[in-house]
Amino acid sequence: MKMSLYRFMLVVLLGMAFPAASCPGQTSPEKVDIDARTPAHPFPHFWEQTFGSGRAILTLRESYRNDLREVKRVTEFSYVRFHNILHDEVGVYDEDDRGNPVYNFSYVDQIYDGLLQNGVRPFVEISFMPTKLALHQDLQIFWYKAIVSPPKDYEKWDDLVRAFAQHLVDRYGVEEVANWYFEVWNEPNIGFWKGDPKQATYFELYDHTARALKSVSPRLRVGGPASSSAHWVNAFIQHAAANNVPTDFISSHGYADDSTEDLFGTTEDIPMDRRVCLAIKKVHDEIAASPRPGLPLMWTEWNVPSFGPLNARDTVYVGAALADDIRQCDGLVNMMSFWTFSDVFEEDGPKHEPFDGGFGLIALGNIKKPSYSAFALLHKLGSERLLQDSPNVLVTRHGDGSLAIVAWNLVDPDKTGSARSLDFEIRGVPSNGRVKVSRADAEHGNTLAAYRSMGSPGYPTQEQVRELNRVADKASTENLRLTNGSIELQLPMNGLLLLEVSKK
Repeated sequence: MKMSLYRFMLVVLLGMAFPAASCPGQTSPEKVDIDARTPAHPFPHFWEQTFGSGRAILTLRESYRNDLREVKRVTEFSYVRFHNILHDEVGVYDEDDRGNPVYNFSYVDQIYDGLLQNGVRPFVEISFMPTKLALHQDLQIFWYKAIVSPPKDYEKWDDLVRAFAQHLVDRYGVEEVANWYFEVWNEPNIGFWKGDPKQATYFELYDHTARALKSVSPRLRVGGPASSSAHWVNAFIQHAAANNVPTDFISSHGYADDSTEDLFGTTEDIPMDRRVCLAIKKVHDEIAASPRPGLPLMWTEWNVPSFGPLNARDTVYVGAALADDIRQCDGLVNMMSFWTFSDVFEEDGPKHEPFDGGFGLIALGNIKKPSYSAFALLHKLGSERLLQDSPNVLVTRHGDGSLAIVAWNLVDPDKTGSARSLDFEIRGVPSNGRVKVSRADAEHGNTLAAYRSMGSPGYPTQEQVRELNRVADKASTENLRLTNGSIELQLPMNGLLLLEVSKK
């Protein structure tokens, strides 16, 4: 039976009381001292400039494009990255009866046209191997059978890369394509590359690909090694420098639930909430100490931990975890590409239901997750970051001098915690100035709770989807004022709080 929005909100509010009762008592207010005149440094929104998504052919689906438009609306992201632009289903590469290459870029055009028409550029991952160009035919991954073999003929591979790049330049113009990024392959240090030995054969692939791209235009930006778990960066830069191989950026991946042994070569117990930014710092420092110390760092896959069966990526936990990663990673990375913006995603086959623990901000059926609300809130941060000692607060400033302050109460889903009370004391603004307070937490933007209150339908009706998204989109803001430069606010477990403080 369909539940009215009023009844749903009543159920959610009552339901929130139960977990709160099981938490330890709330502590006394914590002082957060902020001076709006504090020196600041540039704060580009590195966490929301790029998003990942499944594979190339999915971009032709209306469901994918609807999700892209929704995320673009609240983050203004500029790039999207996906696998498999060279997969047989895209139809780029074939051979005639004599083994001569036959190219077809008709689906490539539809894929990239669709992105550009929606204000998003491709972060091109050059992968995986077309069947007729593959050295081995049986090396397949994922439900859609991507081939992860080296090419059987590097001359044909070079010609394909050149033809692909030349077609893009001819269609979109070099001024446009020079703004794209070309990343060679995906995670060659693990099962996505079957060259033997792995590293040496990947370097060979990279060398051929980078030089082929640059032969079309030196303005095309190419990079790698696109490695899993922060691997291979030192060796990659040393190889590129020693052999004068073009490299415009470094890319690597790391997830919060990657093991410390894989990320850092240690058995040290490093909390999952710290692992992504520590891995980024490791690579950042490797670049700084390398023969090419000025190379930008693009972290082209990451996400907060899932906590296994707890499916934390579907919950309000994402907002607090994301804010904490932004705080830790600031100044260490040029772009972080959250994997993914949408659950239109088929690595393990078609999805069966919404809220299955998937990577995306939008669940199956165009249902906005709590993570969507968190990204929308964090988008409102300013372009400068002010120095501030609190480990749970980010203080930023807009060009007009107004402040955007984010606070969070991070509690891992497998642990208990309590609400917090924060007393913000803000100087350098009118003592009775206006403050707009926005929230993303268990009671604000929590579509997962709404979905469960509906009985977790496997196939929500269109009206149910609209009702869920009203929860995500409903304004959760209050217009308040400072009292003698101070304001006290409550922050529930895994709550995210934004204060927009007027300069006047």
